Amino acid sequence: MSLAEDLPEADRIEGAPHPRFAQRVVGHDAALAQYAAALDGNRLHHAWLISGPRGIGKATLAWHIAKYLRTMPLDSGPSMFGDAPAQTPADLATPADHPALSRITALSDSGLFLLRRTPDEKKGHLRTVISVDEVRRLRNFFALSLPDGGYRVVIIDSADEMNVNAANALLKLLEEPPENTVFLLISHMPSRLLPTIRSRCLNLPCAPLAPDDVQTVLGFIDTDPPISPDEIQTLTRLARGSVGAAIRLHTLDGPALHRDLVSLFSEMPGFDRSRVLALAASLTARGAEQRRDLMIEMLGDLTAKLARAGVIFDPDLPDGEAQIARRLCPDIPSARRWARTQEETLSRLQRGLAVNLDAQSLILDTFVRLDETARDCLRP
Repeated sequence: MSLAEDLPEADRIEGAPHPRFAQRVVGHDAALAQYAAALDGNRLHHAWLISGPRGIGKATLAWHIAKYLRTMPLDSGPSMFGDAPAQTPADLATPADHPALSRITALSDSGLFLLRRTPDEKKGHLRTVISVDEVRRLRNFFALSLPDGGYRVVIIDSADEMNVNAANALLKLLEEPPENTVFLLISHMPSRLLPTIRSRCLNLPCAPLAPDDVQTVLGFIDTDPPISPDEIQTLTRLARGSVGAAIRLHTLDGPALHRDLVSLFSEMPGFDRSRVLALAASLTARGAEQRRDLMIEMLGDLTAKLARAGVIFDPDLPDGEAQIARRLCPDIPSARRWARTQEETLSRLQRGLAVNLDAQSLILDTFVRLDETARDCLRP
């Protein structure tokens, strides 16, 4: 087995199928309609920036568009009998039995190029960036003839991961695009892209999914391990509109970790030191790095909610979080304390982990500092 087969795909969420296998797009009707309107009006731009938070279905949307473009004829003018061209379906649906779909899902379609991080054969893991060598491979792609015609499609997932040289090489292609080619750039943080790249793309913005849409996707997506119906509601509440975040929470047992953190905050000021040490030990064991990162994100989220609660209380907070917010952040001065704690304490934790300081001690120190803030907020 090759290294590429051993390593996970860079653009696939662990525990979930790759977006190219998705049968439909959920929650992005406006983006689909915008693209369909461009096709109907013969205003199909050569480059589209599909932007929005992680895990909300941007890649699924890109692959859905790519499938439609690879299966539609280039000439959409009147037929030989003078009939008007068929209107583009608003959902950009492709017939399930179209022969191109099997080639696309197998990544063997000659008219589609996927630009993503690739394995580093020497180091035995995925590269951290999309390199200029990967972008240069597009020259060979564009040099090939298409036996079935149609549009060529380039999916870049994600454009945020290109290094400077790769971005500049792509910019040259966007400035002088090959004929009948469509670039679909997926970006979680478009502000990090070169302004010149952004200026050559039409934006196709995607918003976080509504709770019902998240539950719909979690109900039919095949995950490993499977998500039980009882877990879907909890994951939806914690994921904040991101199916990717929900799957990550499920894979890392995020709901249990969230319950532990809420319980510790509920005890403040004052907390069970042994419980924190036990939690720290579980998060610093070999192979627990992803769950430790999730804990840091959850701490940041909880402290941010506390800071906001002192200014404008969110009535939609879950019961446990709502009780903590009312008690530990009753006013604006408290909100300022929590905002400062979030910035200083979590930055201190991340910096310490980055230089390989003792992780258990760092986590314990973080809770001590959080507890001090809680005590200050309740002091008369």
